[in-house]
Amino acid sequence: MWRRPRVLLWTGLGVVGLAFLVALEIAARHYGVRGPITNQVREVFFAPKSGPLLYAGLALMTVVLDRRRRFVAFGAAAAIDLVLWLVRWALDAPVMAGTGALWVLLAHAVIAVAWRSGHDRVLLLKAVGLGLLLVAGRKAGDTWLLITAKAHPTVLDPYLAAADHALGSPSWLAGRLVGATGPVGAHVLDWVYVQLGVAAVVVALYQLRNAGTERRFPGHHLVRTFLVIGLIGPAVYMIFPVVGPVYAYGAEGGQWAVAHLWPDTPPAVVTPQAMPFDGITPRNCMPSLHTAWATAIFIHSRKGPWALRLAGSLWLVTTLAATLGFGYHYGVDIIGGVVFTLTIEAALRALDRGWDRRAVRLVAVGSAVFAAFLLAFRFLSMEMAAHPWVSGPLLVLATLLVVYDYTRVTRQWDRETAAARIPVQRAGAAAEALPAAPAEGAARPSAAMVPMRQAAAGAASDAGAEGREAGAV
Repeated sequence: MWRRPRVLLWTGLGVVGLAFLVALEIAARHYGVRGPITNQVREVFFAPKSGPLLYAGLALMTVVLDRRRRFVAFGAAAAIDLVLWLVRWALDAPVMAGTGALWVLLAHAVIAVAWRSGHDRVLLLKAVGLGLLLVAGRKAGDTWLLITAKAHPTVLDPYLAAADHALGSPSWLAGRLVGATGPVGAHVLDWVYVQLGVAAVVVALYQLRNAGTERRFPGHHLVRTFLVIGLIGPAVYMIFPVVGPVYAYGAEGGQWAVAHLWPDTPPAVVTPQAMPFDGITPRNCMPSLHTAWATAIFIHSRKGPWALRLAGSLWLVTTLAATLGFGYHYGVDIIGGVVFTLTIEAALRALDRGWDRRAVRLVAVGSAVFAAFLLAFRFLSMEMAAHPWVSGPLLVLATLLVVYDYTRVTRQWDRETAAARIPVQRAGAAAEALPAAPAEGAARPSAAMVPMRQAAAGAASDAGAEGREAGAV
């Protein structure tokens, strides 16, 4: 019964997403730059800027293919890129791989429409859409960042810098620690920070590894969370524009910086005011989306093998170190990113399994805490800085409350899901254990056996129906 409303819901979200991309395109044109749709179309013909991401999208698409077709897809993409690389090099044009992956993605959309039918067509189109959405999300995010810089000539960094005193100004401390590690530590953290998408694709491929054999996608996976974070997060940037310590208080800000204090000297606590800043630097601090994405990777890696769990943990820790140590974010950005992610993750899981009182409360609490953070950072920053031994523990306690509530509720959901599978598995085993229908001339089953066989067959049929509903994306 939940399947049809869920299909309608995701269809509606798809329409909203398309309208959102069109709106971003119009907004970008208003500021005299290309929007996400134009940039994506250009990459069909010109050297792409997101080559690795295009191959990551191709990898996500191939989860529904068998091994041979997967090899052919990657081989064709590499061959196309090699030919185009030679042509562009001969014409002295920009050279970048990734066009081949995009062409193969689009070719599989044509294959799905022209040569597939029924469930196979739907499954392949979903896979192609998943791969293209990964790239479209990146394009939309880039356009969002540009719009934040153009739309807000002033930033609110002094408010966050004051509020950050409640946490001990951790970005300044982390910046000095990273500087003490020398170029090696900075290089490792920079690679982790930039290659966050690589870790996400690895976890997503593990989650989707059985999509080809089971002929369905899992109900909830990391790619969905990643896309929603990337689409909603920049909207908060428009409400709370912040550039970060290294720009507002460091050398990277140039003439626009208040002073070159980061990472040696935390700024003094003074009455905060909005400060003017250039029209280029993105206002992309509150919340920290790198923290949000790393938190999502950590959550989704928990059900994988030990190596994947370890990688998810390390990626979260090193991403936090990079965001603070490079001066890209304040400490309050980090806790905002954690609450932001857990709220979105809870809502997406509720959309998949069905809303209940626990889900509504979990999303409501997360949303309320995040909204309270934004209001406190904007209107109570001086009070927070004046009473750090009160406001700091309250911030941490509120974050831990959301973490605890999310962990408790989702564990209950997992236990209920596991318990619901046991009768289904027993029903299937009972149906297999019953003797097959007798051959012609053989003794007929007893009257007592017939109701047993009918009951087992009915249970197996119900289990199959439940499985088909759970397999809907």
